[in-house]
This record gives sequence, C-alpha cells and structure tokens, in this order.
Amino acid sequence: MSTIPPQKLIHVPVLLESTLELLKPQPRESYLDLTAGYGGHAKRILDITGNYAESVLVDRDDYAIKRLEPLSDKGVRLLHTDFVTAAKQLIKEGQTFNIILVDLGVSSPQLDQFERGFSFTNSGPLDMRMDRNQVTNAETLVNTASVTELTRIITQYGEEPIGLAKTIANAIVVNRPLSKTGELADLIKQVYRGKWKKIHPATRTFQAIRIAVNDELRQVEDLLPLLPDLLKPGGRVGIISFHSLEDRLVKRYFKDQFDDGLEAVLLPLTKKPIAGSIYDVHNPRARSSKLRAAVKK
Repeated sequence: MSTIPPQKLIHVPVLLESTLELLKPQPRESYLDLTAGYGGHAKRILDITGNYAESVLVDRDDYAIKRLEPLSDKGVRLLHTDFVTAAKQLIKEGQTFNIILVDLGVSSPQLDQFERGFSFTNSGPLDMRMDRNQVTNAETLVNTASVTELTRIITQYGEEPIGLAKTIANAIVVNRPLSKTGELADLIKQVYRGKWKKIHPATRTFQAIRIAVNDELRQVEDLLPLLPDLLKPGGRVGIISFHSLEDRLVKRYFKDQFDDGLEAVLLPLTKKPIAGSIYDVHNPRARSSKLRAAVKK
C-alpha cells in the first residue's frame, strides 16, 4: 500500500500547453494515448474532443489504469499493456486516430511512491517495474548481473564514462545482496569519482537500471514504425522524451521520414524540439523533456 494519500498522487503533465498547441485537438476527433499514465494530457484533450467512445488510453502500470477508470465510465477504452503490444493490437483491429500522444517519462506518482523503487529520495524496495506483473525487477538485475553486464548497462543507458561505470558495477557486485534503493544510492555515492552539486551521483545509474528493467529503448524502437499505420490522413502524433537516448531514436525516425521527400508518410510539425526547460519552466519534472511532432499526409 502507498503511504501517500490518493489526493497527493498528483501528476502535472509535462509540456501540456505546447502539446495542445501543436496537436490542435478538435471536437469529435479520436485520440490514442499510448502512455496515458494518470490522465493529465488525456483529460484536457478529451475535454476538447468530447469523443470518448472512439478514444483509447494505454498504460502498463496497474496503478495508472485504476486511476483512469472514470474516463472508462465515459466510454474511453482502456488497455492495460505496453504500448508496442497495444499498437499492434489496434493496427490488427484496423483502428486509426486523429491524435496520438506518447509521453515516455516516468509519472510523478511513480516517482513519489517509494515502494515502486524508481527514486532514492525515500528508500524503498529495488523494484522499478512499470508493469508489476513483470517477473524481473531492479533487485533481480542488480543482484544477478555480472560486472561486465552492469558496466554495459550503466555505460549504455546511464551514459556514464566506462571507467566510472566499471567502478560502480564492481562495488555493486562486491556489496551484494542489495534490496533497497537507499542502499544502492549510498553505495554509488561512496565510490563516485568527481564533483557533483544538484544531480545525485546515483541518478544516471538508476536511470540505466530502470531502462534495462523495462526494456524501454527497444520498446521505443519497435513503436516508432507502427505510428503511421495508427494515424488517419491529417492525423498528428506527438512524442515527449526525457533523455538523449530516447530523443535520439525519435529524432532519427522523424528525420528518416521527412527526408523521404514525395515518399514521406509523415511531415514535421516541429523543426526543432519543444524543450520543457524553456516552455514549461514552472514544472520541475519538465526540465529535460523534449516534444517532437509530425502529421500524416
């Protein structure tokens, strides 16, 4: 059970106004939210479209699906699964949408609930699963992966220098078993080399482990080529990313589409990404966010 009262589990949607401005939802348009979370973007967009019956909200977090049930009562279809599985299912059903949104971030309630293990602000179990039905969690990974594998994960997904990544990986293996986020964060802090101020030394390693546990980058890679088949002609898609690894995949996919000239299926709605650090300065969790968008011919 969460120690945070339900009314405190508030997720402030990132780049909401920019998203509305770019995707321009209209009355009666259909909407697909592939990472609906706690419904911050979805509620505003559905307020405008009013088209609940032809809209679908997807999330692999059972907490989120529970919080989205009031929208289901209005006619929205909820899918409790990952966004690649949902996308393939909807394509098989022949469904297409006027608006698609993909917000790749971890939601505020996930971060705030210490028992989910996404954050080390308050120590909790090493979990980090977005889908709690999934077998492998962060504790399993941390306590079974080799030094070589941990070094690869921290280097590739945390973008730490390989020497530092190996130091952290060695420290993890020597001090196993680890079961709490606080334990892992303190261990990394002890062996971390170099100065740090605002960003805790464990931040990149926690990001790396979370990405590995949830297979996040492969999910993004698999989803991107499916998006055109989910859009109606004139349909718009927006993708919000939160670190360079995700954004690089989105940027490359959109660029490949745009460079196809007359063969292009998607056309750009943004020449450069909309940055949360500029356009959503009052939301601290929007700092690293980037929004890219496209429209189907």
